[in-house]
Amino acid sequence: MMQFSKMHGLGNDFMVVDAVTQNVFFSPELIRRLADRHLGVGFDQLLVVEPPYDPDLDFHYRIFNADGSEVSQCGNGARCFARFVRLKGLTNKRDIRVSTANGRMVLSVTEDDLVRVNMGEPNFEPSQVPFRANKAEKTYIMRAAEQTVLCGVVSMGNPHCVIQVDDVDTAAVETLGPVMESHERFPERANIGFMQVVGRSHIRLRVYERGAGKPSLRQRRLRRGGGGDPAGAAGGNGTRGITRRSS
Repeated sequence: MMQFSKMHGLGNDFMVVDAVTQNVFFSPELIRRLADRHLGVGFDQLLVVEPPYDPDLDFHYRIFNADGSEVSQCGNGARCFARFVRLKGLTNKRDIRVSTANGRMVLSVTEDDLVRVNMGEPNFEPSQVPFRANKAEKTYIMRAAEQTVLCGVVSMGNPHCVIQVDDVDTAAVETLGPVMESHERFPERANIGFMQVVGRSHIRLRVYERGAGKPSLRQRRLRRGGGGDPAGAAGGNGTRGITRRSS
């Protein structure tokens, strides 16, 4: 019998599995069954804690979407990952070094058990998102769902598209979100964020999750220099002029 935990970060919910002390194997079909919110466990992403492949690291961090696809990064998941490995006694370190599908990162647990994750610098180069464009722009004009969409595009280890709206509660997340997620200009699909600027350091963000097939609501207070998770970074400084932030 497989043991697991359910966790969430800013409403982004996860099934977290220890693959260090138990043998597990996840096929895409099994992941889709487990992700079903009526007949399975139900989650946005499956997080798997694996032994490290490098003696300088503590763990390998794997992320699977609800549709069974594996992705390279999830900032909310990384924070849950750090809490999980400490709560389960897999490590007592406060600086936890992990590898992911696209690199390495350090998860830092503070004295009051908060988790700080350095997601690195946002990447606006279209080929690195990836996003089909001739050159990098602050904003892009796209056609989707029979309308013109102005958006910002950024990678924080996974592709993000951010659309500024007046009110996230009335934004067309359920209709425009899936169309934009699978737009031909995103060859690997993308997380689609609908961003409402509340104040100079406060945004509300509803995200249509790539591979999860559902929107989630996140509210961020932006610290100096931008947000801490991928969506916060995309909203805070990733959109390069769409949103305002503290100077």
